[in-house]
Amino acid sequence: MGERRTARLDRGARTAGALLCLAVVAVHLVDQGGVPGSKSPQYVALLYYALEVVGVVTAVLLLVGVRRPGWFLAMGVAAGPIVGYVLSRGPGLPDYSSDIGNWTEPLGLVSLVVEGLLLLLATASFLRPPRPDRSR
Repeated sequence: MGERRTARLDRGARTAGALLCLAVVAVHLVDQGGVPGSKSPQYVALLYYALEVVGVVTAVLLLVGVRRPGWFLAMGVAAGPIVGYVLSRGPGLPDYSSDIGNWTEPLGLVSLVVEGLLLLLATASFLRPPRPDRSR
C-alpha cells in the first residue's frame, strides 16, 4: 500500500476514533443529566467525570497524531463503560442497584454499540505495527 494511502487511512482511523470517544462522552453526559449531573452514589458520578475527561483527552491525542498512547487510552474509554454496564445490570454495584436487570435501556444499548465500535477500532489500531519513520 502506498505511503500516502496508508497516511490517509491512519488519519481516517484516528478521526473516527476521536469521534467515537466524543460519542462515548456525549452518551454519558446525557445519562447523568448534563454537567454536573445527578448520578449517585458519588463514586459512580466520579467515574462518569473521569470517563468524560479521559474521553476528551483521548480524542485530542488521536487528532494530533499521538497514536500509541491515544489508542491505548481509547481501549480504556471503550472497555471501562462496557464493564460498568455489565456489572450495573448484572450483580449490581455497591449502593447502586437501580439498573439491575435493565439490559435493554435504549441509551445503554446505544452506548454499547459506540463503545464496541471504539473497542474494535482501538484494539486493531493499537496492535498494528508502527509505521516506519521515513524522515531519516
